[in-house]
Amino acid sequence: MPGIEFGCRTTIIGSMPHIDPDQACSDISHYLKDIPAWPQLPRRSFLENMYVQYSQGFPGVVIDEAERKIRVDRSVDLNQPLERLYAAFLEDDPDRYPITPQYAAGLHSFLAQTDLRPMVVKGQVTGPVTWGLTVTDTEGKGILYDDFLGDAVPKLLRLKAAWQEKQLRNISPNTIIFVDEPYMSAFGSVSVMLSRDKVVSLLEEVFGGIRGLKGVHCCGNTDWSLLLDTSVDIISFDAYNYAQSLSLYPAEIKKFLDRGGTIAWGIVPTDEESLLKESVSSLKDRLEEAMAPFTERDIHFKQLTAQALLTPSCGLSSLPTVDAALRAMELLTELSAEFRKRRV
Repeated sequence: MPGIEFGCRTTIIGSMPHIDPDQACSDISHYLKDIPAWPQLPRRSFLENMYVQYSQGFPGVVIDEAERKIRVDRSVDLNQPLERLYAAFLEDDPDRYPITPQYAAGLHSFLAQTDLRPMVVKGQVTGPVTWGLTVTDTEGKGILYDDFLGDAVPKLLRLKAAWQEKQLRNISPNTIIFVDEPYMSAFGSVSVMLSRDKVVSLLEEVFGGIRGLKGVHCCGNTDWSLLLDTSVDIISFDAYNYAQSLSLYPAEIKKFLDRGGTIAWGIVPTDEESLLKESVSSLKDRLEEAMAPFTERDIHFKQLTAQALLTPSCGLSSLPTVDAALRAMELLTELSAEFRKRRV
């Protein structure tokens, strides 16, 4: 499947403002017939928070739903749970680390649908940098910096990605798994004290569990050359607020596209104020403006649109209502139709 031309088809980043998982899946399948994604529902439960959702089975993990906190207790004996995790990793057995309905009601409702006939199906997992720096030990230090636990982070997330991809293949043999890395917008700052090589190594370890297309989503400014230096197939970014961030790397983007890569343009805003003022026409102008710097650097517009996905700028759970999320998906699908009409 690498090198597939999506031609400005649409998908979403993952999160939705719904409480009802069945309704969320119904709304997604209504708007996203070609590339539906399972919905993360953080308002339904703290267990569906993007940091908690993939924590099930990590050695020593403690979830306080009342305080809405997640941490790892280093005072308990972690040797046996670590041994189990490493054994599952070495034996490539993701079935030992599933994502249960309690942690992902949207995923299991999605898997239960019988009327989907998609071109591709999409899932997502929190990335190792973001997860490993958000989940802390009892002293408040990100466990990615822990010599004992840090190496286990990408292994758990690799198993979680592999497990969900295996389930999604029951819907379609063609899969996309996005690795969501919002913390990469802070790469190079004091809050992310990791080397370039370390970040690449962490991502590649998670990618190793993904058989289909591998994406990385970052909703802010970052060093895109680092992410483009991995084996990633899809780069997903906030083209509404940070269009210029990607245009700083024209040579790297050209090389990425020439090897069959895809850019997911997050062009539909996910804050209500911006969403209310936009139309299909205004978003079309904005997307063409975002693409212009690349066409000026010997990347043809036809190639950009052929190797493009259109998405919201980030997760739709940031919107205050379900109706607002539906408005965003409606704009997204109508914008896609406009661009696809031009390619016929």
